[in-house]
Amino acid sequence: MLGSLRRFFGFDSVEEDELEPVTALASGSSHSGAFRVGEKLSIKGEIVGEGDLELAGRFEGIVNVNGRVFVGERAEVDADISASNIVVGGKVRGNLNATGRVEILPQGILTGNLKSGSFAAADGALVKGEIVVDRGRGRVEVGGGQP
Repeated sequence: MLGSLRRFFGFDSVEEDELEPVTALASGSSHSGAFRVGEKLSIKGEIVGEGDLELAGRFEGIVNVNGRVFVGERAEVDADISASNIVVGGKVRGNLNATGRVEILPQGILTGNLKSGSFAAADGALVKGEIVVDRGRGRVEVGGGQP
């Protein structure tokens, strides 16, 4: 499905090496293999498939991927998101469902419910909604620093 999105936006004529690298949002890791919705794009719809996704612009709809989803600092997302792992650095209005971990970065804002195996919210993060953590698969961490 992500391949068809790339073709839809005209990326099929661009060599993979020429695509803009994805900015790392957490843990200093690089997500260069992720499909990226750029900061100047506004998209409504449904994204379904396998692979990583970075949302840096505006998105409204549904995201259901077997991979990681990264919401950039300047992103504004009105969507329900289901993925393996989710990192929120911008504004998300919607429900999150991760089989693995959900992280809310210091500048991240989540308005909606989340369900995951593990959850972490950094100092400064804002979360308004219900949080359900399956303790059999993970643990809850609140705060970014050591006491």
